[in-house]
Amino acid sequence: MTARETDEPARLGTLESQVMDVLWTCGGCTIRNVIDRLDGRPAYTTIATVLGNLERKGFVEHVREGRSARYLPASTRSEHAAEVMEHALAASGDRAASILHFVEAMPESDRALLRDYLDGPGGRSARGTP
Repeated sequence: MTARETDEPARLGTLESQVMDVLWTCGGCTIRNVIDRLDGRPAYTTIATVLGNLERKGFVEHVREGRSARYLPASTRSEHAAEVMEHALAASGDRAASILHFVEAMPESDRALLRDYLDGPGGRSARGTP
């Protein structure tokens, strides 16, 4: 069972985060493509191991392309961020207080985006909630 199938927060190490950033940016890459996009030119076996770990954790999938494999992110960057935020809220002990602190710390432009979403189609006003 992967971390993404349990209630545990999905965690990424430093190199795993860098590899995921590459995959989210390019949409899918071979091991060689990932190496070419990373600073420091890590070893092929290092990136192969990281991608294998990310696949085991449920962050990536691979498809065979001839003799190589292309690794694809299992979710978008924004879906991953939302999942991390959901885990943080669930673990906070006081979900309402955590949400309020989070919203208070947002820049006004983000609060306006949230307000527009809640007041728009599918938002609070559309559902008839006060």
